[in-house]
Amino acid sequence: MVTLTIQGEEKQYAAGTEFLEIAREYQSKFQDDIVLVLYNNRLRELRKKVKKDGVLEWITTADKTGRRAYRRSVTLLMQKAVQNLWGGDGVGVHVMYSIGQGYYCELVKEEEPQDVTQEMLSELAQEMGRLAEADIAIEKESIHTDEAVELFRKLGMKDKEKLFRYRRSSRVNIYKLDNYIDYFYGYMVPSTGYLRYYGLERYENGFVLLFPGKNTREAEKFSPSKNLFHTLKSSREWGKMLKIDTVGALNDAIAGGKMQQVILTQEALFEEKIGQLAESIVTSKDKKFIMIAGPSSSGKTTFSHRLSIQLAAKGLKPHPFPLDDYYVDREFCPRDEEGNYDFECLESIDVELFNHDMGELLAGKMVNLPVFNFKTGKREYRNKRMQLGKDDVLVIEGIHGLNDKLSYTLPTESKFKIYISALTQLNIDEHNCLPTTDGRILRRIVRDARTRGASARETIAMWDSVRRGEEKYIFPFQEDADVMFNSALIYELSVLKAYAEPLLFAIDKECPEYLEAKRLLKFLDYFLPMPGDGIAQNSIIREFIGGSCFQV
Repeated sequence: MVTLTIQGEEKQYAAGTEFLEIAREYQSKFQDDIVLVLYNNRLRELRKKVKKDGVLEWITTADKTGRRAYRRSVTLLMQKAVQNLWGGDGVGVHVMYSIGQGYYCELVKEEEPQDVTQEMLSELAQEMGRLAEADIAIEKESIHTDEAVELFRKLGMKDKEKLFRYRRSSRVNIYKLDNYIDYFYGYMVPSTGYLRYYGLERYENGFVLLFPGKNTREAEKFSPSKNLFHTLKSSREWGKMLKIDTVGALNDAIAGGKMQQVILTQEALFEEKIGQLAESIVTSKDKKFIMIAGPSSSGKTTFSHRLSIQLAAKGLKPHPFPLDDYYVDREFCPRDEEGNYDFECLESIDVELFNHDMGELLAGKMVNLPVFNFKTGKREYRNKRMQLGKDDVLVIEGIHGLNDKLSYTLPTESKFKIYISALTQLNIDEHNCLPTTDGRILRRIVRDARTRGASARETIAMWDSVRRGEEKYIFPFQEDADVMFNSALIYELSVLKAYAEPLLFAIDKECPEYLEAKRLLKFLDYFLPMPGDGIAQNSIIREFIGGSCFQV
């Protein structure tokens, strides 16, 4: 017998009991489905067995880790349904991008996308429902890495075959659903009976596989994001043009000594796009306020500097303008539900004063602008005077830049809105898209350690709060932008790897942030490292790794 501490209570079970059996005892105490378990602070699947005394904590679909496992499992369910319906005709499925609470997918035959009809989508939904109702076990098997390479070659999964050539671990865990085999980058639920909540929506040439959001027992409604979709699509096409559209292909290029040309090509593309953007602003005329917004670690500061240089080259006089200077005095700053200052809400900005000063500038008047003192938490005036002439423009960087409530008195024609985010061009493989938030948190971990003396543990601990702010104050306004700019560099995760790994390894196993650190380390393990020596000083990645020619 072994003694387990579960929710503060000690209970005894026979050694070799599956966690699944114990979870069934406790499920009625949880509103959301139990899908994984923390066993002595180690994440485990429910089909694993108890071997020794320990502490159990249940992971449900309401937890971030549980949500990821549920998404992976639903994706496997969808892939199996596609194989059952059309696999005999040589049709497979590629998971392309993460959009909102879902994945955009395309059916492919001989690598060519196939149009998806509503009738086909109905068939797919019906087959997924049948498989879920059958409650088929999702089985895991450990095989040698060389076997995995050969297996995926035979299955025609070329991206996985390429990826595993660079895997240092000698073994690989593969998952089986009936006769369908695949590899996933994390744990799965025990069986298809858990997978009852999802949605399917036709979109463009393919479809979106929708997952639950805060309500774990209902799939989120699909809200099309045309700007985001086409930005992702064009970035993906650019990656394909370079023949680097997956992690395995990137590793091939690094191993083959081809990366200097890729770096130069990427920076040339960025410069061309920023130049075109500057030209759009110049030709639009009457634009006085260039509003730049985007989620954390998107490279907003470097981007605003590079845009300002291009605007200057075209005859304008750009002035970088931090929205932070319009923070209300700290004593008046709203607090969040946990009692902490909420610096990300719109009410933390003195909107009235901002509109007054911008209106005066637009009228050609001289204005004494405020400067926020972050040490004292108060607004100060230091004779920072400004007057806008015919060619002057303000380049305003701040998270609320796309929200018209911030600049409600300014004429629409005076504003040019830019949304910037790091939307990676890479996929891990044909069935696993690379989450853009992982790239951003790694950027943030590296930058915060370098510029703020913050540990990786501290950055990870605050990330959920940052993400909540983004979902509330940034993402809802992204489609209102005049232009969407993708700041992701195709090679950046290989560069960040060398900086991020030591910081992540420093997190103690007993810390709550250890699970996320371990996940990110496993994720980085798929990338070959790459030195940053050949990267230009004005590159966006320099904002994070250091060596930038800008004050960032």
